[in-house]
Amino acid sequence: MATEDKNRATAAAILPLVGGAANVSSIAHCMTRLRLGLRDRSLVDDEALKAIPAVMGVVEDDTYQIVLGPGTVARVTPEFEQLVEEGRKAAPEPAAAETAAHPEGPASISISASASASASASASASADELAAQGAAMRAARKAKNATPFKLFLRRIANIFVPLIPALIGCGIIAGLNGLLVNLGWLTSVTPALAAMASGFMALIAVFVGFNTTKEFGGTPILGGAVAAIIVFPGVANIEAFGQKLSPGQGGVLGALGAAVLAVYVEKWCRRWVPEALDVLVTPTLTVLVSGLVTIFGLMYVAGEVSTAIGTFADWLLSNGGAGAGFVLGGLFLPLVMLGLHQALIPIHTTLIEQQGYTVLLPILAMAGAGQVGAAVAVYFRLPRNESIRRTIKSALPAGLLGVGEPLIYGVSLPLGRPFITACVGGAFGGGFIGLFNQLGDKVGSTAIGPSGWALFPLLDGNHGLGTTIAIYAGGLLVGYLAGFLATYFFGFGKDLLTEFNVSREPAASAVTATNGPTSPAPGPDTPAKEPAGV
Repeated sequence: MATEDKNRATAAAILPLVGGAANVSSIAHCMTRLRLGLRDRSLVDDEALKAIPAVMGVVEDDTYQIVLGPGTVARVTPEFEQLVEEGRKAAPEPAAAETAAHPEGPASISISASASASASASASASADELAAQGAAMRAARKAKNATPFKLFLRRIANIFVPLIPALIGCGIIAGLNGLLVNLGWLTSVTPALAAMASGFMALIAVFVGFNTTKEFGGTPILGGAVAAIIVFPGVANIEAFGQKLSPGQGGVLGALGAAVLAVYVEKWCRRWVPEALDVLVTPTLTVLVSGLVTIFGLMYVAGEVSTAIGTFADWLLSNGGAGAGFVLGGLFLPLVMLGLHQALIPIHTTLIEQQGYTVLLPILAMAGAGQVGAAVAVYFRLPRNESIRRTIKSALPAGLLGVGEPLIYGVSLPLGRPFITACVGGAFGGGFIGLFNQLGDKVGSTAIGPSGWALFPLLDGNHGLGTTIAIYAGGLLVGYLAGFLATYFFGFGKDLLTEFNVSREPAASAVTATNGPTSPAPGPDTPAKEPAGV
């Protein structure tokens, strides 16, 4: 009961700070973030939100994202949804009066990157100033990411992100089952565990088809129906391009293409089919046309592409080894900043579908290790700046679990050089794991989403769980150490140290991209006060 009260209190603290129930147009969550669609962004009090103890940070993208961390977000979201529903019933009118309470709002920190750099040069820097620069960089990144290609990648991410909880759950069960089988324990139970672990993956194409059609504006169940053709055992009796088809051929990529095609066929039918016949003709033509194209075209093509992806990933790490891991680990943080990391989601899913795990994710997870090492180095290099040091202490636990936004936007990115040295740490960690891949010890993840220490339960490989865990742990240690050393010795110039290594606490109330456990929680009906120097 106490936990439920705590989650409801967190939800109640968040709601008024995002403009109230009337300002919330959509609610969703992923592994770590509460994702909100907002009608009026100016009603949000970013600084007060960051002061809530349960909030690790905020990220503004196509939705407004509040970082709560693994586990917490899944418990807070239902409470938040209930409060929003209650608020809409009690006061359906828009919460326009909130603007009077926040006349300055978040716009006061929406400054250009060049302006923030100029301002920081003329004033003593503290964690609140870094948070302001991080917010400006987020806004600039969002504007740059609003290209058609990157918006398309976000839509692709929206298709696969809802599948992550099932991938994680089934992946952990698969790992547990493998351990029991190897030990010869519970032999009467392992077949049931195998069914639980494999059932979702056997039908993942259907879920991808459903979500794809939903995302692109079609009828979701029709997308699922077309994608189900791919996994139907009867396709083994069909020949296309001179070859017999195999159930599951094309996998998630085939399902993605089939569902997008179904959306366009359905929309065409809606325009031309008379309303009196729509309920009969539109779904029939959608499944018929999309199904025929899927069977006699998409399954074969997508199957070839899927096979090529798996072959290339194996070739890259078998031949590139440490060099490939170095490049992948070092570039992942910039890819995240550019929004291009979303293109990797279908690739990860394809590898999991083909091989049982993705060999790319553990390498990319090293970017977070470099970020943690860099943050620790910043902590030691700025012994007089208690404000930034408190930010780092409160954000490090989340960073160790793979939630890197508080450290990125609150510390390393606004400082500049430490972001680059964090990438160096990720490169060395990735190179370490890549080297072992080249030597024949594959390290993979049975699901996507988690990283850092949270990835340990999902690890799998070709040489036993103990070896796989040891290699991944070694990669983390290398990433931590390389990120620390690179940042400690090369992350600060003389001017940067002069500017930031100061012992002055912020004169005014300030909030960082994260907050410590001692920060006072705002009440459910009033905006939170900004604690000084957090």
